[in-house]
Amino acid sequence: MAADAGPPPFDSSSFLASLTHRPGVYRMYAPDDTVLYVGKAKDLRKRVSSYFGSKAHLPKTQALMAQTSRVEVTVTGTEHEALLLEHNLIKEHRPRFNVILRDDKSYPWIHVTTNQEFPRFELHRGGRRGPGRFLGPWPSANTVRESLIQLQKLFRVRQCSESFFANRTRPCLQYQIRRCTAPCVGLVSATDYQRDVADALLFLEGRNESVLTSLGSRMEQAAAALDYERAALLRDQIQLVRKIQAEQVINAPGMTDADVLGVRTGQGQACVAVLMIRGSRVLGSRSWFPRIVQGTEDHEVLAAFISQHYFHASPPAEVLVPVPLPDRLLLQVALETRTGSRCQVRDRVRGTRSRWLEMAGNNAAQGLATRLASTATLRDQFEQLAEAMALEEVPERIECFDISHTAGEETVAACVVFGSEGPLKSDYRRFNIKGIEPGDDYAAIAQAVERRYTRVRNAEGVLPGLILIDGGSGQADRAYGVLEELQLSHIPLLGVAKGPERRPGEEKLVLPRGRGLIALSADSSALHLIQQIRDEAHRFAITGHRQRRAQVRRTSSLEAIPGLGPQRRRALLREFGGLQGILQAGVTDLARVKGISRTLAQSIYEHLHGGTP
Repeated sequence: MAADAGPPPFDSSSFLASLTHRPGVYRMYAPDDTVLYVGKAKDLRKRVSSYFGSKAHLPKTQALMAQTSRVEVTVTGTEHEALLLEHNLIKEHRPRFNVILRDDKSYPWIHVTTNQEFPRFELHRGGRRGPGRFLGPWPSANTVRESLIQLQKLFRVRQCSESFFANRTRPCLQYQIRRCTAPCVGLVSATDYQRDVADALLFLEGRNESVLTSLGSRMEQAAAALDYERAALLRDQIQLVRKIQAEQVINAPGMTDADVLGVRTGQGQACVAVLMIRGSRVLGSRSWFPRIVQGTEDHEVLAAFISQHYFHASPPAEVLVPVPLPDRLLLQVALETRTGSRCQVRDRVRGTRSRWLEMAGNNAAQGLATRLASTATLRDQFEQLAEAMALEEVPERIECFDISHTAGEETVAACVVFGSEGPLKSDYRRFNIKGIEPGDDYAAIAQAVERRYTRVRNAEGVLPGLILIDGGSGQADRAYGVLEELQLSHIPLLGVAKGPERRPGEEKLVLPRGRGLIALSADSSALHLIQQIRDEAHRFAITGHRQRRAQVRRTSSLEAIPGLGPQRRRALLREFGGLQGILQAGVTDLARVKGISRTLAQSIYEHLHGGTP
């Protein structure tokens, strides 16, 4: 029987001759069926043929064609449909020759619960389908928090959680320091509070003059009514708004909402800086670092960024770019189709917009320089760590585990991931540990490692080149035992034990199964890398533990009692001064509270005490 000859070699001439002139998407494959590149075309034959022509190609294209064994196409009805399909395929396959936007975390927004009598202002991430108004987006969570602090100072609008607001019996500290008007206990009317909310919304929209007009009118009304205390408060608000307005030296009166993009490439890396302008104000900037290959041009980076980024983030009225984009009109149509409103992609601008482009370009240059310096340092640290551990090759990926709990309560394990370019936060994972003896860190580590790498064995992740365990020989041995069971013991593993005084630089680096210690000096770059990764794992674990513990403690035992709604819970808390007082009360005492029947009192007692009195 003849041996399998395998697939026939790729015949580019026949393939190109059979190609249609219609729009569509093409995919280039490596011999192992890995997708190397995904592209779209208005004319498939013309576009794909350009790769096989005699014309000299850029080094990037030459490298691509040297690895391409076959090409497949998908015909679409329109170029717009091809753009959408290209985006989906890039997201699915993440081809190494495409520009890939790795950080797809959504921008934060300010959410105002305008559907409520006393609206709340809060930071929001994710979808914007719920009731209320969403203002933004904002470059970072810090800029949102700073703006919320300003709103508290200026308009005294509430930011407390709904459960906190619903269960207050007296004003909180925010009222005492003049950061809230205490609507929770009725110290401000709904009409006056809604007026404050309206002014706050105008301020967020950049309409400061309208805010000043509103505050001035209210101050005059208060003075005419001889309410001089109220008039003085409004006067102070006006002064504060004017002060903030004067401090906003970067502004663009009459400017529509816009994102201004700057781009810089070098040494195989790229930085795209987004300068965000909303309500005639510059809110700040945020830098992105798409994955590229050497030789990628600026217009390619920007086109890929726009097509990927704005499929997740709503585009503003204008997107300004520093260089012409060949597919500018197509991108513009795609953005307008997605949002249902007009969105211009512009490269020919003057005046203020030109200065914004210059500023965005400077931000991109600074971001790239910082990135390159940081990357070089990290690569050196990875190499030094590989040398110190006598590894056969420098690890491309390091994963570190840590455990966090409070006396065994709500144990959380965390796994953080670092590559040669820094933390890979999209690959971070937390594990809620269950089914172990409280406080058993060994069992917790074993469970986390097993859950993590069972998924990896099932092709749901990437194997690391090195595993770090925050702990001594006990934790390292248990983790290594799990790797043996999973047939992954070839992965190097190192325990990071704190020294006797728990001071940085005194860590003991423990190899599993008594294979000894690795000695690194306190000033070793390799040790500094281990400390950085270990500290990040600790931060990620303790944050998850605190969130889980807070969630459990926020859920009052009263909320689980059938028939005991918010009003009755408030009546009980007001009567007995808190949960501790309720626990000390008998059925008769509970039944004296307005709205609590004898039957409900009996149910409350049984629920809190686990039986009848």
